[in-house]
Amino acid sequence: MLTPGQAADSPQFIAVLAGIKVRGPVGRPRTRPDAVAADMAYSSRRNRAHLRSRGITAVIPEKADQFANRKNKGRRGGRPVAHDAGLYRDRNTVERLINKLKARRGIATRYDKSPESYLVALHLRGAVIWLRSLRPVN
Repeated sequence: MLTPGQAADSPQFIAVLAGIKVRGPVGRPRTRPDAVAADMAYSSRRNRAHLRSRGITAVIPEKADQFANRKNKGRRGGRPVAHDAGLYRDRNTVERLINKLKARRGIATRYDKSPESYLVALHLRGAVIWLRSLRPVN
């Protein structure tokens, strides 16, 4: 999902999740993953409630201000948010891919004015990364 460069990612969480297809070794793609790993920017009540309603495990750490607000409420603050640290560490793979995409200055700074040309640049960069991954390692 392509948004303006200054737009935050968190409001797009539910829309992006609706378009995801999880492929397994056999069978058709599933529309509901077992878990979703995201960084602290996605740690909102709305996002967590959506994941809970769909039966998806949220692997999202709690922000410090959310922790403090919950702590100030005492017993009314609810339980602490738990997340699987092992699954959260695997999020590093996605972060490395984003860094590879942004290695090109045009993508990192969004020089392209039209969304179509920016999306084409993303697809082209993704294809280059994929083709380089097919090269035999010496």
